[in-house]
Amino acid sequence: MAGPLPLGDPAPRDGRLPADLPVDPAVPFSAYLHVPFCRVRCGYCDFNTYTAGELRGARQEDYASTLLTEIEMARRVLGDAGALRPMDTVFFGGGTPTLLPAGDLARMLDAAASAFGLVSGAEVTVEANPDTVTPDVARTLADAGVTRLSIGMQSAVPHVLAALDRTHRPENVRTAVDAAREAGLDVSVDLIYGAPGESLSDWESSVDAALALESDHISAYALIIEDGTKLARQIRRGEVPRPDDDLQADMYELVDARLADAGFDWYEVSNWARTPEQRSRHNLAYWRGSDWWGFGPGAHSHVAGLRWWNVKHPAAYAQRLAAGESPAAGTERPDAEARILERVLLQSRLAEGIPVSELPSDNRANVAGLIADGLVDAPAAVRGQVRLTLRGRLLADAVVRELTD
Repeated sequence: MAGPLPLGDPAPRDGRLPADLPVDPAVPFSAYLHVPFCRVRCGYCDFNTYTAGELRGARQEDYASTLLTEIEMARRVLGDAGALRPMDTVFFGGGTPTLLPAGDLARMLDAAASAFGLVSGAEVTVEANPDTVTPDVARTLADAGVTRLSIGMQSAVPHVLAALDRTHRPENVRTAVDAAREAGLDVSVDLIYGAPGESLSDWESSVDAALALESDHISAYALIIEDGTKLARQIRRGEVPRPDDDLQADMYELVDARLADAGFDWYEVSNWARTPEQRSRHNLAYWRGSDWWGFGPGAHSHVAGLRWWNVKHPAAYAQRLAAGESPAAGTERPDAEARILERVLLQSRLAEGIPVSELPSDNRANVAGLIADGLVDAPAAVRGQVRLTLRGRLLADAVVRELTD
């Protein structure tokens, strides 16, 4: 299970939004639907997910109906606030959304589309474990309006998958991709690098295997050790080594070069797409500060600068909604300074970068030093835009500190 939720301020029981909320109807709106179920807990995972033995009073088979109650509440709340807009993107995340019957996911999508509407050409993504995708599942999702499947490949090397506690069979990634393609879905695959015992050669094999799938989009994330996870405990006890920063940097350079050679462009530090149209529009909505409602236990939402988050456990989530109350556990409204810092943190990770004019005024002079260190692209900076170089992407956190501290 994930770490503790932020403290924040108490959330109103009826879920209402503040009367003075400056809603801009031109800002795109998205929906995130959290499915908090997994067959097993991966040792590195810090997401708000639950195995069957951890549900304690919640029933997986009731989940779709429970979430539909929050959708109806959101329709009322957003309508009352003048913030009701059709969805540009929808994302089913988890957990493992495809542990639910595909018909349940279809019902959830239909309810959201009925409540808010979908813009023409909306992107609708479902995350999936490769072992849970069959031709029937893919067809049901496509028929329901899903446009994109994001498959958790992570690695093509068995001992690396074992180190990550991933249980899927490597060959089922190809099966899942083929099923998605046959149903007319776009395909993205996710990779993780830096697992205990993973060599540069292992990583190269996984990148080449991902490219052989001919997917539209590839995400590659460095393994991060989160407090409270099984992997963090193993490292603390000395049972496995901590990820090597230099090796992870070599792995990043390898995947970036391999993907560039294959015709992919990076558009965010950890994400590459074949064409601009195949970028994850949902994730771009987060990075660009659009509005979204997060449905499900532990899900976070953002509308017009207001943020809130739901209670974590599925049982508590269901109890709140059954009582006619909002499942929100807390809320916050960051001030102007905090919003600027957040924008720098997120926007600077994009290939498009961030305008120098949007940096905190006291930090703009630091751009020259970042150029001298090879972290920021000089020609782009001359045009007024801070864009990371390859070296800058490797040291993105350090760049953000220079631009914000």
